[in-house]
Amino acid sequence: MWEERFAKEGYLFGTEPVPFLLKHDTHFQKGQSVLSIAEGEGRNGVHLAKKGLNVTGVEFAPSAVFKAKKLAALSEVDVTFVQSDLFEWNWPQNVFDVTLGLFFQFVGPDQRNVLWCKMLDATRPGGLIAIHGYTPKQLEFGTGGPPNAANMYSKADFDRIFRKCDVLVSEEYEAEQ
Repeated sequence: MWEERFAKEGYLFGTEPVPFLLKHDTHFQKGQSVLSIAEGEGRNGVHLAKKGLNVTGVEFAPSAVFKAKKLAALSEVDVTFVQSDLFEWNWPQNVFDVTLGLFFQFVGPDQRNVLWCKMLDATRPGGLIAIHGYTPKQLEFGTGGPPNAANMYSKADFDRIFRKCDVLVSEEYEAEQ
């Protein structure tokens, strides 16, 4: 599904970062190492690289990785883009200052919990994990996100998996437009 969507002409979601990154920009500092999972066509990784962060983006769809590399080259920044299935990728342990998961709502709760645990393991002690996605309420608006409420997030989901973490921000997100 994603390969078909990303293979089309142009950038599916544009080349600007998601507003979440801009809203929380102060949490991302020059020189930090970042892992961005389900990176898509590179818009978030390129934005962070422009700020001087060292970014590794992992994406399943080959056409998205191709476009991501092209966007990084056009933006004159270095980003490492890896084409891999997140469930088969050899996740580094305790390596990244920041681990991002922005709108990766393509799996159900069991697989999502596996990915969240892998994100925890990949993040160095004292590091930052940033996850952004829709709540089930998003279905009422019909303006984006997966069609399946089980693939969306709730505060209870986060509280269960990240209960031992210091939480900087926890807010629910829906997009009416």
